[in-house]
Amino acid sequence: MRMMKRTIKARIKAKPMKALKEEAELQRQRNIAELNDLDEATRLDIEGYRTGTYLRLEIHDVPYEMVEHFDPFHPILVGGIGLTEENVGYMQTRFKRHRWHKKVLKNKDPIIVSIGWRRYQTLPVYAIEDVNGRHRMLKYTPEHMHCLAMFWGPLAPPNTGVVAVQNLSNNQASFRITATAVVLEFNHAAKIVKKIKLVGEPCKIYKKTALIKKMFTSDLEVARFEGASIRTVSGIRGQVKKAGKIELGNKPKKKGGQPEEGIARCTFEDKILMSDIVFLRAWTQVDVPCFYNPLTTALQPRAETWQGVRTVAELRRDYNLPIPDNKDSHYKPIVRPLKKFNPIVVPKSLQSALPFRSKPKETKSKKDTRAVVPEPHERDVHKLVQHLQLIRSNKLKQQKLKKQEQKKKHNAEKAKEEIVTKKRQREERRDRYRTQDKLQKKMRRE
Repeated sequence: MRMMKRTIKARIKAKPMKALKEEAELQRQRNIAELNDLDEATRLDIEGYRTGTYLRLEIHDVPYEMVEHFDPFHPILVGGIGLTEENVGYMQTRFKRHRWHKKVLKNKDPIIVSIGWRRYQTLPVYAIEDVNGRHRMLKYTPEHMHCLAMFWGPLAPPNTGVVAVQNLSNNQASFRITATAVVLEFNHAAKIVKKIKLVGEPCKIYKKTALIKKMFTSDLEVARFEGASIRTVSGIRGQVKKAGKIELGNKPKKKGGQPEEGIARCTFEDKILMSDIVFLRAWTQVDVPCFYNPLTTALQPRAETWQGVRTVAELRRDYNLPIPDNKDSHYKPIVRPLKKFNPIVVPKSLQSALPFRSKPKETKSKKDTRAVVPEPHERDVHKLVQHLQLIRSNKLKQQKLKKQEQKKKHNAEKAKEEIVTKKRQREERRDRYRTQDKLQKKMRRE
């Protein structure tokens, strides 16, 4: 094989390009001369239809609207598609909003895509690939970045260009092209997931094991989340074990009551409280809608605009519906009451081993103090002591004010002395510099 390649390369190098072109032209002329001798039917079987030949196509099962609204000023392009493009399935594209389009695109909002020979409307689901390979769903397309878009429609080969628009109206004031994309792969089994947060509360606590209710609706859901990690608001971690069986309510099972489903038995690192809130963070799969609507612009008059599935915003605008306001979605200041924990009780067996400083001591509260009624002589003594304390405090105040005045006077005198000292030092420096300058000049003259 290598020897054959070498010989072919050697021949190509030996023959110049001009000689090769002349040889090809001679061969073409020989072919034409041979075909001219044949009749038309045989020549068509061998050569096929030549370029520039007029053909007549017969198309079956054409809707009558296409014939009725046919406009000869708008020609119809006839082409063919491959066998793989006849199937319908999921396509994954690398999607980017056009920089001139003003608004970001919302998840599952209908767009019209043009892929190859096809134009149709579909509902894409946007996602982004995380570091660990997970495809996380996005509610809106990124501002200046690519994302992944998965939608249902006729398949197109990879590296096919995609152009997306939101409507076909010619009266659109803003930029019409919504986004551009490239087909990465089709019939892809990649799962798009989004975050889910399940919240529950304990209904029974056994040391480090607890039964959690209001987190799941059935035992089947509990079985699906077995082994999932959970956490309380206070930070105690745990794990879902299996569905728990407990008879809740006033009627037990013996009296005709039904046990409540969806109760999970969970284990924690430490004992939790009944007031703790338990939540589970998980990922749930997002289904891509199996919907595509081919454009039928050729089946209606050219003056009419094709109308497909409308967005939620357009439906609200047309039917004058308000935007639903969920009060639970509003941001509120978090106000948590302070928890009062029970005092630490040290067993008497351990109290004897503790040092005196750490031993619990009996302290008398204010409630235990009793009111003391003084005698008349004691009242007179108390008044005399109060008068003496008042005289002493007034005397101390006067002394303090006197000291402050003296300090102010002293600081003022000190400031005056500093000004005089700085002036004297300045004069001394000036005289010293003059004498030094005179000596230097005298030495230079000599």
